[in-house]
Amino acid sequence: MVCLLIVVLIMFVLVIIVYTTKINSFLILEAKMKSLMITKYGDVNSSLEEQEVPKPAVKANQILIKTYSSSFNPIDYKIVSGAYKALGKLSFPAGIGRDVSGIVDEVGKNVRKFKTGDKVYSRINESFVGTMAEYVLSNVEDTALMPSNLGFDESASIPLVGLTTYQALVDVAKLSKGESVLIHAGSGGIGTFAIQLAKHLGAKVTTTTSSKNVSFVKGLGADKVIDYTSQNYLDEGAAFDVVYDTLGGDHTLNSFNVLKEGGRVLSIAGTIDSITAEQFGLNKFIRMILAFQARKVTRTASKMNATYRFLYMSPNGEQLKKIAKLYESGKLKPILDKTYKFSESIQALEYLSKGHAKGKVVVKIRE
Repeated sequence: MVCLLIVVLIMFVLVIIVYTTKINSFLILEAKMKSLMITKYGDVNSSLEEQEVPKPAVKANQILIKTYSSSFNPIDYKIVSGAYKALGKLSFPAGIGRDVSGIVDEVGKNVRKFKTGDKVYSRINESFVGTMAEYVLSNVEDTALMPSNLGFDESASIPLVGLTTYQALVDVAKLSKGESVLIHAGSGGIGTFAIQLAKHLGAKVTTTTSSKNVSFVKGLGADKVIDYTSQNYLDEGAAFDVVYDTLGGDHTLNSFNVLKEGGRVLSIAGTIDSITAEQFGLNKFIRMILAFQARKVTRTASKMNATYRFLYMSPNGEQLKKIAKLYESGKLKPILDKTYKFSESIQALEYLSKGHAKGKVVVKIRE
């Protein structure tokens, strides 16, 4: 009888253990987090909503970041509008946001570079897009420690604009001391970083902006400011070694009208060139269409012995590390326009889409 009771008790304990394990596994698998999601193509107000989604699982060479701040960029509202459908359609619901700062919550088994508790920032890989969320995955190679003298909001404002401009001016244009550069839209998120970086590189900086922002961009280091409300940058003639085209449209082709012979035009909003089309992995048919659309730019560049590149930045933790050192040394300073709460993230993107932001628009995911 005693033996039977012992057997029954053991079986009961085993059942409890198995049941508890299953419950814990279920809870782990079903762990949720809040995330802003794109639900359809359209305008910002009707195409985004906050949802509960599964918390990401960490793989060997990844880290899980507990998000404190994120920032929006023009690419975000353009994607919502459907402007980039030709490069790949979204599967809805889809995450939004590419910049993140926060604290390492979990590390993959192969990670040695970071540890739990580190303050980091990243422009995450496209596979993980969705930094307007409580937790974010990032590849180790795309991540760096935050600048030690900056907070989460300031750090979250840096990755995409910093890497885009660093890769444009340093890697591709190879802007050097004494050269002249024209930077369009100097008061925006990209422009405010570009002016400072170009001055750090020793270039002579000219930028365009509206009347109300002339003093602002001069304070960032611009040597000459063209007020587009009363002046035309085309009147400068062939004055620049490098033109950084942040606006696209007519500005892309017109960039060659102010470019010196053999100069370089770098665009982040204009015609996609063949090198970038190949980087996107686009099929031959799409590449032929893009080549046809780019024929005027290509022909003009060739006649002037000039270089044209459409730049789509790549996540890069090592470059973020270099950029962090520039902030720590005081050579660069973060420029924030407005900071919003997570619950106001749709409002934040709507504000950015109006095109009047001075610097970056940041969303505080948690305090």
